[in-house]
Amino acid sequence: MPATIIESNTAALQSVEVDGVTVDIIENALRNAREEMDAVLFRTAMSPGIREQGDCFPMIANREGKMVVGQFGSFIGPFLEAYDVEIEEGDIILTNDPYMCNAAVSHLPDWVVLVPVFKGGRHIAWSAMFGHMSDNGGMVPGSIPIEATTIYQEGIRIPPTKLYKRGELQTDLLELILHNVRTPQWNRFDLNALVAACNTAAKRCVELAERFGDDVLKSTMDVMLDRNHAAMKHIIEMFVPEEPREFEDYLCDDGMGMGPYRIKCRMWREGSTAIFDFEGTDPQAQSSVNFFLNEDMFKMFFGSFTINVVDPQIVFNDGFYDLVDVRIPEGTLLKPRFPAALSGRTHALGRIFDLLGALLGMGAPEQMLNAAGFSDSPHLFYSGYDHRPGKDGEWFQLFQIGFGGIPGRPVGDGPDGHSLWPGFTNVPNEFIESYFPLRIERYETIRDSGGAGLHRGGNGLSVAYRFLADGEIGIHDERWLTHPWGVLGGDTGQRSTKRLVRGDGSEEWLPAKVEGIKVKAGDLLYFNTWGGGGWGDPFARDPELVRVDVARRLVSVEGARRYGVVIAADGSVNMEATEALREELRSARGDDQPLFNRGGTIEEIKARCEAETHLPPPVAPQFPSQFRG
Repeated sequence: MPATIIESNTAALQSVEVDGVTVDIIENALRNAREEMDAVLFRTAMSPGIREQGDCFPMIANREGKMVVGQFGSFIGPFLEAYDVEIEEGDIILTNDPYMCNAAVSHLPDWVVLVPVFKGGRHIAWSAMFGHMSDNGGMVPGSIPIEATTIYQEGIRIPPTKLYKRGELQTDLLELILHNVRTPQWNRFDLNALVAACNTAAKRCVELAERFGDDVLKSTMDVMLDRNHAAMKHIIEMFVPEEPREFEDYLCDDGMGMGPYRIKCRMWREGSTAIFDFEGTDPQAQSSVNFFLNEDMFKMFFGSFTINVVDPQIVFNDGFYDLVDVRIPEGTLLKPRFPAALSGRTHALGRIFDLLGALLGMGAPEQMLNAAGFSDSPHLFYSGYDHRPGKDGEWFQLFQIGFGGIPGRPVGDGPDGHSLWPGFTNVPNEFIESYFPLRIERYETIRDSGGAGLHRGGNGLSVAYRFLADGEIGIHDERWLTHPWGVLGGDTGQRSTKRLVRGDGSEEWLPAKVEGIKVKAGDLLYFNTWGGGGWGDPFARDPELVRVDVARRLVSVEGARRYGVVIAADGSVNMEATEALREELRSARGDDQPLFNRGGTIEEIKARCEAETHLPPPVAPQFPSQFRG
């Protein structure tokens, strides 16, 4: 049974006509309230992942739970369907368990707070926000254990629970939760910040209702949702074909030596409805790389991707969900059966964006198709006891998200060293060095890591971490085996690498997914992320642009030759040599270029794996029979 909202004012909200000026005022006020949620959170949270990096997702929804403004959407509806409890004014709900809220959140470190907004005893809206906690308990610091085989190993599971009842904090419940995490002070402050942000948005909604009336606020939200519905209907009819189109991409491995894992999707349109069918996706993994993909969340991904490409001025919301049909087979990597581990879901989540870009773009590649890019949020964990002078052996725990290369696009080059999520920001190096026993000795883009093309793929980042205290590190990353693919003749992007240089000068090439690596004070980790694929024929790129990239240290002199450009000793372009080299390279390449350049088949890539990556190739996955139903 769905949740029941208890209202002392049961008068139904009415739909009324709202003039365009009022709609604009309320719409922008709601957008500002959503931005204010972030501002409150960043000023009151404590962990660097939320306060500095912005790993959080706010939203304001109508009383039915449909997001009107926000960033991530989708989770209130699934939550309400799974929460069979009466909800009253002053209640604030907390949960983190994907299996108990229809995957409204997708792994345990994401704690979601939901606030029902009341005015005069009447329920008028929702505010909600989730943030990634630095720790959730479980097997390893950071609570994303690679080798977890069930969700029970990933930390405390919080079912949908009233953190506040009628405005009163349930202190015993909170202390029980915080007793199970390694960073209770951070979690307490971050959770308080999430609550404060949601209460701020609730206050702004009440102010709007007091100014314009409950019915006007409700009707304006309906207008915003209807407008999004109309826009998406037009976009679907324009860009989603009736003839089925399919694409597949891969997770490189599962951190337990098996891979790659295939994610496959078939897309077509029936009338005004876009259909996405994930039949052919591999069964769920034994490790934590499973991604429990809620169907509404995928709809949000699809809508956000297409609206931002077609018309970024439209305020994205949940109004179009009835226009999208998502089919995900149970027991697969994207819909694992309980109690499969889920904490490492970020890799499959990110790969969905590459998949969407390919499906939507291949029908009109010159106008719509992006290459593959930095579709992940790679993690570095560093923890231990700091015995440096004045630290008295205190516990430290770092969780940081890395950035990489955005793909080459029809409109131009991909940005260098950027996040998958547009709202994320880098944790300042000065902050890290002030609060953790670390020194950042290098923070720079990796020359030539972006795929060559008419439009260059963005470069990945190389960050060199000098550890100043003994401890343990864990790494979660992707695209070390498969390449970020190029399109329309563009080259693949450079893959990710992780190299640990010990204090005695010896080197170790680390896997992309590894934990429990002991480090000593003085050891140096080179954390290199991957670049974006190139877009279009690199031999058609203006040689002057290549020269500028060389001067900016984004492309090397040798790397310029991938574009058929010869750079002279004085830094200028040798046009005669360039024309000759381009002719030679064109003849050797031929004219028949595939739409997608993956750098070879999976079999070919695995055969070259050790020579190119210093790591053995993964073996074919063995799927967990105990979860097959």
